[in-house]
Amino acid sequence: MKIVTIVGARPQFIKAAPVSREIQEYNDQKHRACIEEIIVHTGQHYDENMSQVFFDELKIPEPIYNLGVGSGNHGKMTGAMLEKIEQVLLKEEPDMVLVYGDTNSTLAGALAAAKLHIPVGHVEAGLRSFNRRMPEEINRVLTDHVSLLLFCPTATAVSNLEREGITKNVFKVGDVMFDSFLFCKELASRTSRILSEMRLKAKGYCLATVHREENTSDRKRLSGIFDAFKRLASQECPFVVPLHPRTWKVLAEMGDRHSFGSAVRFLDPVSYLDMIQLEANAKVILTDSGGVQKEAYFAQVPCVTLRDETEWVELVENGFNRLGGHELGSIREAFETMAERDVSLYPDLYGGGKASESVVSIICGFRNTCK
Repeated sequence: MKIVTIVGARPQFIKAAPVSREIQEYNDQKHRACIEEIIVHTGQHYDENMSQVFFDELKIPEPIYNLGVGSGNHGKMTGAMLEKIEQVLLKEEPDMVLVYGDTNSTLAGALAAAKLHIPVGHVEAGLRSFNRRMPEEINRVLTDHVSLLLFCPTATAVSNLEREGITKNVFKVGDVMFDSFLFCKELASRTSRILSEMRLKAKGYCLATVHREENTSDRKRLSGIFDAFKRLASQECPFVVPLHPRTWKVLAEMGDRHSFGSAVRFLDPVSYLDMIQLEANAKVILTDSGGVQKEAYFAQVPCVTLRDETEWVELVENGFNRLGGHELGSIREAFETMAERDVSLYPDLYGGGKASESVVSIICGFRNTCK
């Protein structure tokens, strides 16, 4: 069986890693290459710290194809990916295409495969923010509706698909990101030097990330978020902010990048192991990233989401997360609430770290169908 895996952005590298390792394990157990995986990197994230380092750290096989698409407007980026992915699929003739999450790479891979009548498997299917202004929401919905196998992380995701009339080949498998986190947590504690290099003490800083287009493309929202950072950070508890390249660019255009003082400490995107180490030792995490919200839960660290809604509703409902929006008042209220909250209890919201095993098992069960 030949599978083409489409990745292109940081979260997808993290999600794809445990599935790729499970495919290798499956082949090792069978003592032959039952599943041939061909990884295609669209190049949506092309900075080394946003891509190559993840292949190295997460032990993902090197991509056979790197399409080098880069960034750009949605139509241009998605169109370029569609054209180049189609060429790969025509050449390789896979039995299935596997896509992850909700980026333009996800949608392009799913559409290219569907138009060539190649079955699509969507890992992290069924998530909904119900905000159609988010490009990620459009990508999720369209990808789910052209996929043959839908691998859902939660019961809520299964219910979302059912409301849209999708009930066939829907599987609640758990969250592959939890698999990745468990694999890398101990490794990060042994190998990462990020805390000592930045002279940070455990629980003596807050970690913040901002990259969603709904925030970076709206200067009022972005200004409100970074104004909150300035006001909430202190010398005793600084804010550490690894900045996405898009956010760096917008802050530079706004002239705000150098006006924060030493209590807000910016740095370039960090490796996944360094990010896990920063997450695990933070006092509070503030983010607009869906992946970082979950990693905060995995690390048992309180989280404030810098958006008006979240796909990961279970985190809010169980008290691990609080919506802060983009205004100073609401972010401050959420931050002060979460800073005092005990999130040491650890209910099983996203499976037991065996999601990738379930994904590969289900794919193998559909082998004849995929042919």
